[in-house]
Amino acid sequence: IQRERWEALTPEQRRKFPPIVPDFVIELRSATDDLEMLRSKMGEYRDVGVQLGWLINPQQQQVEIYRQGQDVEVRNLPTELSGENLLPGFRLRLSRYL
Repeated sequence: IQRERWEALTPEQRRKFPPIVPDFVIELRSATDDLEMLRSKMGEYRDVGVQLGWLINPQQQQVEIYRQGQDVEVRNLPTELSGENLLPGFRLRLSRYL
């Protein structure tokens, strides 16, 4: 999460389970994961405020990119993913891992 969002919490909220969602999530589909369940989970993340999410699907050689207020973007692997404005300068080259 971005620092300013964390700092906006009260000290008590920080000590307990904070009422905050991450800005960015990655889901890596395993061979036993149900794709529709993962897609639903990614949609829920987006619905509660996650700004950027990647669903990496090695079985189908694709990645689905979830952004607030936008349709899901699907890219074929291998590809390089960018942290965009949320994580400036962050790049993940999937060809190194898949």
